[in-house]
Amino acid sequence: MPTAQPPTKAVRRGRPGYDLESLLQVATRLFNERGYDGTSMEDLSRKLGITKSAIYHHVPSKQELLRLAVDRALDGLFEVADQVEAMPGRAIDRLEHLVRGSVGVLVDRLPYVTLLLRVRGNTKVERDALARRREFDRFVAELVKQAETEGDIRPDIDPNVTARLLFGLVNSLIEWYRPSRGTDGAELADAVCKITFDGMRVRNGR
Repeated sequence: MPTAQPPTKAVRRGRPGYDLESLLQVATRLFNERGYDGTSMEDLSRKLGITKSAIYHHVPSKQELLRLAVDRALDGLFEVADQVEAMPGRAIDRLEHLVRGSVGVLVDRLPYVTLLLRVRGNTKVERDALARRREFDRFVAELVKQAETEGDIRPDIDPNVTARLLFGLVNSLIEWYRPSRGTDGAELADAVCKITFDGMRVRNGR
């Protein structure tokens, strides 16, 4: 009598699971495409091809996804600010390092920086993100003031205006920069610094 074979176990096929990192990437892309307020957890579950309960396994809410995404951008910017704060030398050189580093963060974390620059303060997470952005802006303005005091930046423009114009240019990169177009982060930072610092520096100075 032949030996009975164990029943073959059915292989379950379907979409692969998502870890928190890949979930965050997809959520950030969807927030940028539809807007945070215009994206529901149902939209996200359909986009991912998984259930909402599978998403809640990783995060408690849509707001937590937003917080993780904007913090990814803000943490990168403050890492650069911490480096600059610890640097010796003239403020103008440290300011240039800050600009170059910020462009690098934008290039490396483009979807997260894009989302950060689009928040409007409609939720606590957004208000907290805006408060951190203002803290970063104050750091930039203080560097500009120091550089002006040291005689390296023209004094005929308000330092706060200079700081806003400088990082307004950096932030505008999200509107057109795409990694696939061939310009790398270093080339982009060089272009920004040439355009901005040549205009800010005192003529015939040291």
